[in-house]
Order: sequence, then C-alpha cells, then structure tokens
Amino acid sequence: MTDMLLWDANWRTAAWDSVAGDWDVIIIGGGITGAGILHEAARLGLRALLVEQRDFAWGTSSRSSKLVHGGLRYLKTGQVGLTRASVQGREQLLAEGPGLIDPLGFLLAQYEGDTAGRLVYGAGLTVYDLLALQWSHRYYSPQDFQMLAPYIRPTGLRGGFQYNDAQTDDAQLVLRLIREAVAEGQGSGRAGEQGREGGVLALNYARAEELLRDEAGEPLGVRLRDMASADGRTAEARSRVLINATGAWADHLRQQVGGEVRIRPLRGSHLIFPASRFPVAQAISFMHPIDGRPVFAFPWEGVTLVGTTDVDCPPPLETDPCITADEVAYLMAAVTAQFPALDLSLDDVLASFAGIRPVIGSGKADPSEESRDHVIWAENGLLTVTGGKLTTFRQIARQALEQVCERLEDAPALLARLHDDAPVLQPLDGDMDADVALTEEARRRLAGRYGREAADLLAAAATGDLEPIPGTPAVWAELRWAARAEGIVHLDDLLLRRVRLGLLLPLGGINLLPRIRSICQEELGWDDGRWAAEVDAYRALVSAAYSLPDRATIPDWNAQLTETRAARAYAASARREQQQVVRHRGGQVLLLLAALAALVWLLGRQRGRENNARHL
Repeated sequence: MTDMLLWDANWRTAAWDSVAGDWDVIIIGGGITGAGILHEAARLGLRALLVEQRDFAWGTSSRSSKLVHGGLRYLKTGQVGLTRASVQGREQLLAEGPGLIDPLGFLLAQYEGDTAGRLVYGAGLTVYDLLALQWSHRYYSPQDFQMLAPYIRPTGLRGGFQYNDAQTDDAQLVLRLIREAVAEGQGSGRAGEQGREGGVLALNYARAEELLRDEAGEPLGVRLRDMASADGRTAEARSRVLINATGAWADHLRQQVGGEVRIRPLRGSHLIFPASRFPVAQAISFMHPIDGRPVFAFPWEGVTLVGTTDVDCPPPLETDPCITADEVAYLMAAVTAQFPALDLSLDDVLASFAGIRPVIGSGKADPSEESRDHVIWAENGLLTVTGGKLTTFRQIARQALEQVCERLEDAPALLARLHDDAPVLQPLDGDMDADVALTEEARRRLAGRYGREAADLLAAAATGDLEPIPGTPAVWAELRWAARAEGIVHLDDLLLRRVRLGLLLPLGGINLLPRIRSICQEELGWDDGRWAAEVDAYRALVSAAYSLPDRATIPDWNAQLTETRAARAYAASARREQQQVVRHRGGQVLLLLAALAALVWLLGRQRGRENNARHL
C-alpha cells in the first residue's frame, strides 16, 4: 500500500498555509501541459508549485477527442517532426499505461470522388508506421471493409485502410500525472519543508490574479486567490521561474508582461451516442460530406464519440464551452450521410461536449490549416508554453524545463537527468490484491487510471463498491476514492472529470444521484444544504454545456445534405457538359487536321504528277 494522498477539505487548508514562500518553479495551469511539467520537475527534485484557477483538467484537457495519436493528417501539411514526436510518445504511453492508454484501431474509408486515392493514403500510412518503427496498416476491399464497418455507407465505397492509434481518459491522465508528481516529491524535494509534501504542491481552484515584480519589473512571483473559499483568501508565492501553461487562456498572463495577443482559440465539439444505437468496434474516419474535413466516430468508455468541429471561439472564455446549433447540424449531417442504415436522430444523442484548442494564430482563413505544434516563448521573465498535442506532453515538458534548469544551481546535472530514459508513468509496485472480486479488465482499468494508488482505492471500498456502475465500465469505489482523496470542490469535479458519469449516462447521471450521495456526501464533508446546492448547480451545468442546444435553433442537416448533393450533381453535370464540349471541339479540330492533312497529301500528289509530266 502507498502513503495515501488524501486531498480533502483539511488538505486544502494545509495547502494554502504552505503556498507562500519560495519555489524553484511555479506552474500556472493544471491541464496536460502543466501536469507534464510538474511531473518532470518532481522527478528532478525541484521545489515545484502548480496552481489551477478551476479544477485540474477543467479546460481543454478534459474536453479533448480522447485520442493519443500521431496526427496522421499533419503529414499532409508537412509537419513530420510533430508527427514523429507524437507517434513516439504514443508508443511509450501504450507500453507504460495499459488501462489508461489503450490501442484503438482506425478505419479510413475511401469513396469514389475522394481527392486522395489509395496510393496517396498508402504512402502516408507507410510514413506514419515507419515513424513508429512498425507496420500496422492494411488495405481492404469494399466487401472486406464493410465487414469491419457494417453500417457504413456502401454507395461508392472503393475500400479503405485499417491502422493503429490509441485512446485515453484525458482528465484521468492529467490527474495521475499530478498525483504521481506530488507523491514523487514527498521527502525527495530540495526543500523538504513541512506541509509542502517534499517540495511539490498542486492546488486547484487557486487563481493567479497578478504577477509580482521586482524593482526592475521582472516577475518574481504571483498573487493567488482561493476560488473555493467564501472569504477568497490570498497568498503570495515567489519564484524566479514562472511558467504560463494556461493553454487557450495564455494571453491573459502574457499581456501582463507586455506580450501581444497570439492565441487563436478554436472550438472542437463532439456528440456522444449510446453504443447500442451507434455500434462501432473501432474508430472510423471519413470525409465530411459538405466540406471534406476529416470526421471520426469511435468507441470510448462504452459510448460512441463523434467529432470534431474546428471553428473559431472568440473570447470571453470564462464559462464552460458548449456545442452550438450549427455544430450539431454539422456532426449530424456527417453521421446521417455516412451511417444511413442507423437512422440516427437527435433523440439518440446522449450528451455533448466542447473543448477549446490553444492554436497559435497565423491569420489563415481556414482554422483547420493552422499548425498544431507547440511554442515556448520567453517574454520579460515569463515562460509561456502552449499549443501542441496531448500525446506530446512529455516532450513539451522537457523542452520547457531545459530553460528552467539553466537558471538553477547544478544545471548540468539537472539537464542530464531531465533527458534520461526514465518512464513517463510510475510503474506499479506490484499486483493488486488477488482476493478482490474483479474481472481482469476491471483490474487493468483501475491499475491504469490510478497507478500505485489502485491498491488504496480497493482498500477504501465498502460493501458493494466494487460492483459496476450501470451503463459504465467504472465501479462505485472510484466515486468514494475521488470524494475522499482527489481534491473535489464541486459536484461537477466528481462527475465530469474524476469519474466521467456526466458524459456516459443520460442527463449527466442525474438518476444515480441518490446512490452517489450515499457514498460521497459524508466523504466530502458536505451538509444537506451544500449537497442540494451542488446538485442544482450540476443540473444547470449539464443542461448548458453538456446537452443539446434548443432543438428549434438547430438547422435542418438533411436539407443541407440535399443542397450539397444537388450542388455537386450540378457541378458534375457541368463538368460532363464541359467535357462533351471539349470532346466535340476536339473532334472538330481532329477533322480539320485530317482535312488539312488530306489537302496537303493531295497537293503533294498533284505536284508529283506535274513534276513527272515535265520530265516526260
């Protein structure tokens, strides 16, 4: 059993008491980028503080497409370096985090009229596999492809490819990295100060309100405000190294040091369907019938995700992002056209979610053409790390910490350790209790999501806690453990990011609240009034940000498809007419050339006769 990290109400009080003072590095932002940096900093033994103004993974890192992939489509834009780093990161995570990062087969359908043919896709997949030092892709005939994807549109299907990628629970990956970092820091930090858990502290609902500066104007710390307390207590944390890892919100801090606005926030929205209505055994990628963008549907946690959109999302960004009516129509048009046999409707939609991507703007008209690579900016004492992909979080963290280590004592030794071959995720100490009644799949899942803490989770389980939560792969014990030990401040922290019931069950799992209350209320230390208020707030949040918008505002996607088909039919007819005109004109030209050739031949023959007559 591990030394348990119990992040409860008492922990928050102790944590705030220990925030003030000096740190080697302060990381602002509790998504995958900040978590990755904290994880590597803890491994180096640095005194590291991470603060997040909302919950850990509240932003993009709980609302991603859940894919740990190399970014096949980035090869199209020449981003080979990004793809190479991604596939290498994917392979390491697959090896070290089974149960949290799992393989996912991808099917890539090809249809008549697609701009890229079999040779182009085959070449791209060959490069994709070789970058990962493997050979996993294969081409299937139309008949065999339909055996793999039985509900796919058969009309015009020319076949397709199958290749391998991976998927994860994005929010749980963030939390495992953060909790492993804090556990790593216990007793091993350079400070080892009481209350700081060995020099590493991660605190959610702690807002970085203002950068502190020295007489020369250089940042030397940050003023923090407790967003979870009634009095809004504040504290000042000091460090010469401040890392801005706030993703799509990075410009807020950058502007405090004179930086210009550089982030182009892009919203990616998804629809979630019950697997019973939208059964897919692996991911299916295809081109959207209206604009030709890649769209996918894939199985995740017992449901089917469909995504994603890629549209500008201008500020303000302070509330939970949500899918728009136009985006709903866009995704419904995709599944209607590609899976007509399923006859899916809005009544089948289980939930929705939207995330905001931190993309570096370059002024391109099409948001999808913007680079997804990360950047690191050093601006007047503030180090901003943003952009990039979930898959490459460790490479990003190491690049950021290179600049941190150069400012600290023992820089050569720290840099050498930074780039050693240590695992990304801490290996398990041993097998979980064999006497616990769990299936092998459930054991694997818990080990992947909770790492070394899986044994503590099982030890904390009460009678009946190891039964599956209906309609999900989770067990009730996960709710108890999250409420007891994982820094829950609000009910949505529990149900949307720790245990993902809000995405997997109708109405965000509202119908299970009586059982959830019986398990979690006492663990959370909430009285009846607090519980009722949290339930009301959670219901409102699910309705506003995780459900469909007013159906009356959603455009008719069938009309959009009809209009697109008509436009394409008209364009095809116009092309055929143009081709006929070209052929007709080409025939006339050929006839004219033939006539000219005959005339030349006749003239030549006539001249030959005249010459012969003269000789006679």
